[in-house]
Amino acid sequence: MKKRTLGTLEVSAIGLGCMGMSQSYLPIPDRQEMVALTRVAVERGVTFFDTAQIYGPFHNELLVGEALAPVRDQVVIATKFGFEYDGDKATGGLDSSPENIRRTVDDSLRRLNIETIDLLYQHRVDPNVPIEDVAGTVKELIAAGKVKHFGLSEAGVQTIRRAHAVQPVTALQSEYSLWWREPEAEIMPTLEELGIGFVPFSPLGKGFLTGKIDDSTTFESTDFRSSVPRFDADARKANRGFVDLVERVAEQKGATAAQIALAWVLAQGEWIVPIPGTTKLHRLEENIAAANVEFTADELAELDAAASQIDAQGDRYSPTQQRMIDR
Repeated sequence: MKKRTLGTLEVSAIGLGCMGMSQSYLPIPDRQEMVALTRVAVERGVTFFDTAQIYGPFHNELLVGEALAPVRDQVVIATKFGFEYDGDKATGGLDSSPENIRRTVDDSLRRLNIETIDLLYQHRVDPNVPIEDVAGTVKELIAAGKVKHFGLSEAGVQTIRRAHAVQPVTALQSEYSLWWREPEAEIMPTLEELGIGFVPFSPLGKGFLTGKIDDSTTFESTDFRSSVPRFDADARKANRGFVDLVERVAEQKGATAAQIALAWVLAQGEWIVPIPGTTKLHRLEENIAAANVEFTADELAELDAAASQIDAQGDRYSPTQQRMIDR
């Protein structure tokens, strides 16, 4: 597996998003099967693993900690703080108060069974806590040896700049794919200027760009996508043009639609490391192989030109979730 650098943190060119191993996409797989799959990812060269306190909540950190314990010195583990909990239940509120950060980071260290978190993200920007206080708290945790690198998730440009001035931000995590290119306008230029890495989640459009979902697909009510406007039947039908495009290019390149979608993300900058999630071995291997798919400048230009002619339909979150996105 090729390597890339996020700020000063070296990781595999493609990481593994672990959220779906514990929530959001049904059926939820067997825990021990996911432990085994995560270890196979390490064998295949993946060194970057993404989890969060809220995934479960807490189940995913425990799973990742168990899976990576035998290879701790070979991998980079990223987790996230920033939500409010009542015991082991998420209340749905945000809480990036210094007290909650310190308390929940200690809990994450225990669940992950590690001494230091390699990359700690603020999961969502808390409008009630100045970002300077958040960055300052993480700076203290870095000084204490509990954290190595600071990251942000779904943060806007001004928040990124303010945080970076207090504690250098290693990486920003946000959604980015051929289907969702909003970060190109302001976020990505800012990251490149400041030397901050970019970690796109949902680089396959939550499965849509694989071509395995169409307007006739049905989702269980507990499947995250059932509440996402982009995944209602009319939007999926309207957005089919993106799938047709990656499938057409895939046929020309002797690759799969998923590999084209991932390779396109990789081609946008050497400081970009996507974290596709999967619970299946053959998808894991398919995603990893995308690191070897390369485009000529002309091929990229043609792909971009074709994609720019397609208008993405539907919001990427429900109204409640949209309100948690920093602008």
